[in-house]
Amino acid sequence: MNGHRPQPQPQTQTQRSSSSRTSSRSSQSDATRIKHYRIGVWELYVPEEPYVSYLPSAWRVRLEEYATIVHDLPYLWRTIRDISRDGWHLLLTYALVVFLFSLAPALTLWYSGQMLNIVQDAVDHRKVDKQLLFRIAGGRVLCTVAQRLLIHVKTRISTQLNGHIKRYYSIHIFHSMARLDVPTYEDPVIARQLDAIVPSDRTSIAWSSISTLFEIASTALRVFSQFVVLVGVLSEHRDGFVLALLSQCHHLVAWSEHTILPMNGVWAATTRSRKFLKMEGLKRIISDPRHRQELVAGSMDKYLTEQYRELVGKLGDKAGDFWSIYSTWSASRLSSLRDSLQEPLTELPQIVFTLRAVQYPASIPISLVSLNLIQQSSQTFVSTISQFSSQAQSLSEQMANLRKLYEAANIPNKIPDGRMPFPENSQTVHAGVSLEFRRVSFRYAGSREYALRDVSFRIEPGQLCVIVGANGSGKSTILKLVARLYDVTEGEILVDNKNIQLLKLEDLRRAMAILFQDYTHFPLSVRDNIALGDPENAHDDERIRSAARLGGAEELISRLPEGFDTYLERPVRDLYSGVPKASKTLFGKPVNFDILRAHMAAPDATKIGLSGGQLQRLAVARTFMRSSPYEVKVGLLLFDEPSASLDPTAEHDLFARLRELRGSKTMVFSTHRFGNLTRHADVILYMNDSRILEAGTHDELLKREGDYARLWKMQAQAFL
Repeated sequence: MNGHRPQPQPQTQTQRSSSSRTSSRSSQSDATRIKHYRIGVWELYVPEEPYVSYLPSAWRVRLEEYATIVHDLPYLWRTIRDISRDGWHLLLTYALVVFLFSLAPALTLWYSGQMLNIVQDAVDHRKVDKQLLFRIAGGRVLCTVAQRLLIHVKTRISTQLNGHIKRYYSIHIFHSMARLDVPTYEDPVIARQLDAIVPSDRTSIAWSSISTLFEIASTALRVFSQFVVLVGVLSEHRDGFVLALLSQCHHLVAWSEHTILPMNGVWAATTRSRKFLKMEGLKRIISDPRHRQELVAGSMDKYLTEQYRELVGKLGDKAGDFWSIYSTWSASRLSSLRDSLQEPLTELPQIVFTLRAVQYPASIPISLVSLNLIQQSSQTFVSTISQFSSQAQSLSEQMANLRKLYEAANIPNKIPDGRMPFPENSQTVHAGVSLEFRRVSFRYAGSREYALRDVSFRIEPGQLCVIVGANGSGKSTILKLVARLYDVTEGEILVDNKNIQLLKLEDLRRAMAILFQDYTHFPLSVRDNIALGDPENAHDDERIRSAARLGGAEELISRLPEGFDTYLERPVRDLYSGVPKASKTLFGKPVNFDILRAHMAAPDATKIGLSGGQLQRLAVARTFMRSSPYEVKVGLLLFDEPSASLDPTAEHDLFARLRELRGSKTMVFSTHRFGNLTRHADVILYMNDSRILEAGTHDELLKREGDYARLWKMQAQAFL
């Protein structure tokens, strides 16, 4: 199978078909036809617009690229305006250098033509104008030196301009990504758009677009100037135009290359190959550090290697990333007849020259020089045209990304903001808020199963509510819906008797403090991690230390290498050369990075390992930034499994502090453990299978002898 080349299997249809996996699909309300191609393990879907379907595919794709450029021009002008505000002098200098550089090839061509004329006069009249020769030769040398100098200046200015542009747009990109809500950020279409706008280490989208624009302008000027000079040169030589055309006609064949994929148009590709999915999954296992512990402890290496070897053998050349498979497939579609014509066509100029040499034997020396000049000049001209075409395609891609860059700030969040301020009286929110669910059902995007089904309950201001149930019963989902990370599928949620979808999101979230079960530790210092629990007081060092103490993390932080300034995981990794550690240097010494590491400012500081309980204490400390009884802006405290990774003593101390510090605030806990909190709860909600099955106080639920009582007794039995 390894030797087989993936074969295309195009299909076309206009109606949706759900019975066949491999059929193309098209919306019934859309007259656009969808073409379906099998490319190895991939399946490609490309819409075909009726009004251009009669054009050859290569022309159609190129037409779409040019249309994209025209459509996105406003974004390019906006970019130039934005850059010109602070960097107009750099931009103007760069434009001037590019303009001068674009004239250099035509000037060089003109000097070459003059040199040939001098040779022609020497052959015809047996004399040479030395002054003219020196002037032409000197000009030719100066032209070359000027080109080198302009390249140097252009590189220096482009480096400064690129740095300026990256700094300017880094703020725009940061804000565009930070403002997105959870369901919007999780959308794969949005994720792809964000991936396209993130700059690389060396350049940025805006600079790539600007530089490509200047390069196209420069190339267009070179094409025009070279064309003018080339016409003059060719007109002075017998059969000049014929030889120039024949010497480049093989390029016309190459330009007819067939393509079907509009790089900046609408298309989609997917794979349904289970073997390929498993093969890629195996690669993820060995490359992702998160799986290394289980991989090593389970002695999986031999089994995984054998599985991967078997899958590679079965899939052969059909498997690979989309672009490599598409390139191979696209190349296989080229006509063999077209390929066979290219080489013979390159010999046509030699045939014409031979025929002329037989006809005019005396002109052979000068004809050889003329043929060489014509071939080189026309080749340069054609290469410039080809470069212009390639740059136009590149500009189309760059401008499509430029549009994404600016439109990223306008991506609508899927959770719409409300207009009603909250709370109406900011002086009373610290006394607690009421929370009510009315027949709420919810399911996550892409899931067929409901995470919540017909959930209804009410918590009065200042009450302590504990939601208990097995993992996956929907406890965490309730807290996420209260924070409006997602909106309900059915029903409504009320805070202080107001639908939360009508409240301003910023006001709603400012009035609550939340600790999620799936909390994360930010790649910042420990101090900043805690401070972000309350951005408005992030610079209050005393408040940060108090939150660490209340969260039970003070002693832990004191043992860290740099205390509150410690990075558990540095966002910037140390760099080392690629020399293998087990090898030797040029002088025979064993490679040892430990010596270098010892001289570094923070040796072995890439990552500091903490236990789950220690990380949870830091997360609790972050929540305590807004959970103190003196925090008048917060009226609702939400804790999702706050003690899941804590030992019994730490869990008891944490719950005791939370009860003492909450004051009169409303507090909601979710947990799968019974005991520490349930005895003190005003309301207990027992959940199972995405529904609330029982509600009441601890004593009331025990008297009912339902599932809550059964599970409580089961857990209590372990301590008897």
